[in-house]
Amino acid sequence: MKRPDDLLVTIAAMVESQHSSRMSLTVVIPGAVLTGRLAPEALWKERVAEVLRDSEHLGRFAAAFTPDRGSGDRRPEQGDGPPTHLHFHVARILQGSFGIPETGGMYRVPIEDVSAWTIGDIGYSDQ
Repeated sequence: MKRPDDLLVTIAAMVESQHSSRMSLTVVIPGAVLTGRLAPEALWKERVAEVLRDSEHLGRFAAAFTPDRGSGDRRPEQGDGPPTHLHFHVARILQGSFGIPETGGMYRVPIEDVSAWTIGDIGYSDQ
């Protein structure tokens, strides 16, 4: 099993603890280069749930991204340990000189799968 980059885990923990979605990051993961802004996990899940709820065919899946507020249910990834995933929003997969999707997407990436990273968005061309 790969050991995640300690500095990247620290950055992810800071995004979580400060509830900030302003940190831009570019990561290299198997098969892709992903660039966008990090979001706290709870905010990321909330936004994904909103998108799913608005879909006629996918609305029922929104529940998977919404904690059961009545039971105090805590999912394992919301535990007290260090973050295990990066949660991107307004993110694009870089393919050559293009960023897809054009409007940005929501991606969840295991930190242990990141082989390289840099602070900031990498520029791309929509033309």
